[in-house]
Amino acid sequence: MKALNKINYIAITAFILVAGFSACKRDYLDLSPKGKLIAQSTSDYNLLFNNTALINTGAGVTEFPNGQLIMGDEVLSSEPYFSSAALRTQRFFRYDKDTYNPEDDNAEMKGIMTQLYTYNKIANEVMESTGGTDDQKKALYAEAVANRAWCYFMLVNFYGKPYNSLTATSDLAFPIITVADVAETKFTRATVQAVYDFMIKDLTDAIPSLPKNTSIRARLGKAAAEGLLGKVLVFMGRYTDALPYLNNAIDDLPTNYTVALYNLNVTMANAGTTGAWGYNPTTNPSSFQSLYPTAWLNTENIFCKQVNAGAFTADRSDILLTPEAAALFRPSDMRVRFFSTKASGGAALPVTGALRRNSGTVVQIGIRLADVQLLRAECLARTGKIADAITILEAFRTTRMPAADAKVSINDQSALIRFIIDERTREFAINGFRWFDMRRLSTDPLFSSTIYKHKYYDANGKLTEYTLTPDRFTLRFTQKVIDANPGMPNNP
Repeated sequence: MKALNKINYIAITAFILVAGFSACKRDYLDLSPKGKLIAQSTSDYNLLFNNTALINTGAGVTEFPNGQLIMGDEVLSSEPYFSSAALRTQRFFRYDKDTYNPEDDNAEMKGIMTQLYTYNKIANEVMESTGGTDDQKKALYAEAVANRAWCYFMLVNFYGKPYNSLTATSDLAFPIITVADVAETKFTRATVQAVYDFMIKDLTDAIPSLPKNTSIRARLGKAAAEGLLGKVLVFMGRYTDALPYLNNAIDDLPTNYTVALYNLNVTMANAGTTGAWGYNPTTNPSSFQSLYPTAWLNTENIFCKQVNAGAFTADRSDILLTPEAAALFRPSDMRVRFFSTKASGGAALPVTGALRRNSGTVVQIGIRLADVQLLRAECLARTGKIADAITILEAFRTTRMPAADAKVSINDQSALIRFIIDERTREFAINGFRWFDMRRLSTDPLFSSTIYKHKYYDANGKLTEYTLTPDRFTLRFTQKVIDANPGMPNNP
């Protein structure tokens, strides 16, 4: 009973760390609320990961980093929905300079910083914990710093400029925080290069000590760290360096639970078909459908993290898929069944050709198998291995549509790269991945001339376009954060 009470106390303390976050008056960079995590034994530190396994998905969507779902150029908005959308949604969609009020917390930072506090605490203390072996402690340390790298991948893509080798050593990103100290009051923004170097070091240090098999899908193991490192290198344009890590991620997938792509030809077949999730073409399009498995059961998650997305992807019609993005799908592509031509409630959408994503109220933002496979194909294409890229791409597409339609007959390198980027849009539409791709492609000569826009249609069908300027590839800190860190420059 005594041991059980101790475990519960640790879990409750960690919960207070999260739940009490908004009550802290000295937010600084929202590092953590006041309080103390009580952990002594190696098993105590192991339990702390269970409180940071997923970004919470409670009712307050503005508490979680989901702004990227709104900012991709695959979305549009229209009346009568846009004017009733949350002010934050409207600001993100218009690419406004300031997306939050001065007194607000940055949602794209708040939840991540809460997790970062715990990961730093584990990393700094677990090696001195009691009761565990050196190997157990090293594995927990490795998991903590690899999770920290995931946090920084998100933060640098919100607050740092897209990686550019010519300017990365001077472009400002996010402060590098490696301590779990609520009394810290001075933060300095690190450069984009420093943050990328920091992530690479954390991941390369962690990978040798991480287990191949983790206890649950929400714990970060070897394959997830390798996949993340490969993705970090892709975002730096280092495709040759990235490919071995992405390949290793596939080779090191856990074997104690299933990690595999769903065959949507089966799972998204009509209800009543063996293996189907229950898609009903008559009733599903008028509402939202919860067909996709939850994060911890989803076999396509190598490492699961999720955010609330109901206002954008399920029970509202604030954000829609553009006709141009919808036209990327073949009619036989089963991913189209995650969308509807009807608004929530069954009314026809006001923009011809637009689609509403009506599947699920959460979006998976961790390390996804589909992402790793498409990044592998991209790296192969970018390094001239066209046939190998097509092999991976076709194998992937046969899980999304009939094999005859999954064929890829492209021999030109640039055309194949563009096709893979379109495939990423098809796969991750209104999941936020497009925003991150737009950022990295903005410094890629093949795509750097692309002009990104959002289209808005008023009640009379009149079109207004909001053009994304280079400054808006970064989010600004709220005035609350700037005031708490005198002298720290904001983004333009």
